[in-house]
Amino acid sequence: QVQLIESGGGLVQAGDSLRLSCAASGLTFSTYTMGWFRQAPGKEREFVGSISRTGGSTDAADSVKGRFTISRDNAKNAVYLQMNSLKPEDTAVYYCAAAYPGFTATRLQSRYNYWGQGTQVTVSS
Repeated sequence: QVQLIESGGGLVQAGDSLRLSCAASGLTFSTYTMGWFRQAPGKEREFVGSISRTGGSTDAADSVKGRFTISRDNAKNAVYLQMNSLKPEDTAVYYCAAAYPGFTATRLQSRYNYWGQGTQVTVSS
């Protein structure tokens, strides 16, 4: 079955960096658009970023543009979220997700076929 397993979360201070990873199995990874979402306590899950199947196109939420970078390695069936200049408001559970086909409407959660279980990121002030 399809599995998406996030890792790399933790407790950091404001201004620090973290790199999240998502390892995929059970699907033809290179054919899927990948996305990152997050859910803060008491809030709805929101879009963070997405990357096309080849990595040639990306999108990012305005709140993270210039600080977060999404990348992928199709040879390793993995997608990454490099988070720099972290802020307390970035505290959330971060989820990776896979969407097929195409790189359209990637900000919509309904586009995604598979989801990981999430990894906690906590940023202290």
